[in-house]
Amino acid sequence: MLNEQTMHKLYAMKLSGMAESYEEQRQQSQMGELSFEERFAMLVERQWIWKENRALTRRLKYAKLKLDACIEDIDYRHPRGLRRSTIEQLVSCEWIKYHRNCIITGPTGAGKTFIGCALAHQACREGYRAQYFYTPKLFRQMAIAHVDGRITNLLKKISRVDVLVIDDWGLATLERHQYRDFLEILDDRHGSGSTLITSQFPTSAWHDIIGDPTVADAILDRLVHNAHKIELKGESMRKKKKRRDERTTAAEDDRKEKKEKKRRPDPSDQGSDNANLGGKA
Repeated sequence: MLNEQTMHKLYAMKLSGMAESYEEQRQQSQMGELSFEERFAMLVERQWIWKENRALTRRLKYAKLKLDACIEDIDYRHPRGLRRSTIEQLVSCEWIKYHRNCIITGPTGAGKTFIGCALAHQACREGYRAQYFYTPKLFRQMAIAHVDGRITNLLKKISRVDVLVIDDWGLATLERHQYRDFLEILDDRHGSGSTLITSQFPTSAWHDIIGDPTVADAILDRLVHNAHKIELKGESMRKKKKRRDERTTAAEDDRKEKKEKKRRPDPSDQGSDNANLGGKA
């Protein structure tokens, strides 16, 4: 009865991790060999892990990352100019701590979005809040917010995240006022948050994309000068994966065909057997 009351109180205080660990300890007879301090430390450790995992789940849900990517899954074997040392420099999230930016450029299929989402996922692990936006959808959302009067709240919400991920920058043609809205976002975040941008276009081409020299200078000034730059190149990883999958499928089909041939009886052997039978008759 006392144990049930203890469990009820732990759950009531939202100490679910500690409650689960306590129940496990009750069912393990060898736990009696441990001291009170050791058992209590195990309870606290389980509660800490439970709380951290729950917080991470909330941050990842808020981030709405396009891909379920993490640092450990980044492929360094594909020849695209990506160095492991570059990523390792960003893993500690010092760049976020000091409000620096990150710009990832490269051709279609080079893995820009995956790396961007992996870095944002790492930021969530380290306790930072991130938020992902696909560029065209971001500006559609801002256009709607202008109409219904929510633009101030939306800009304030974006300004508060630790890591803002803007995917496929420059892909969509924007109006002049939309670039000014983007400049306002960067201005609100300058010195207080980090922005991660992926783009098919090198930063040297952004002046031509934006069009307005004044706005372009202001955007680049707030983004580029304190940014870590990852410049990818080479063949599309998606095309390479497709060819690899096709080769794997062809090899599997070839193996199956060989197995089928082994199972089938040889017609020449059957003819020989029939001849032998006929001779005996």
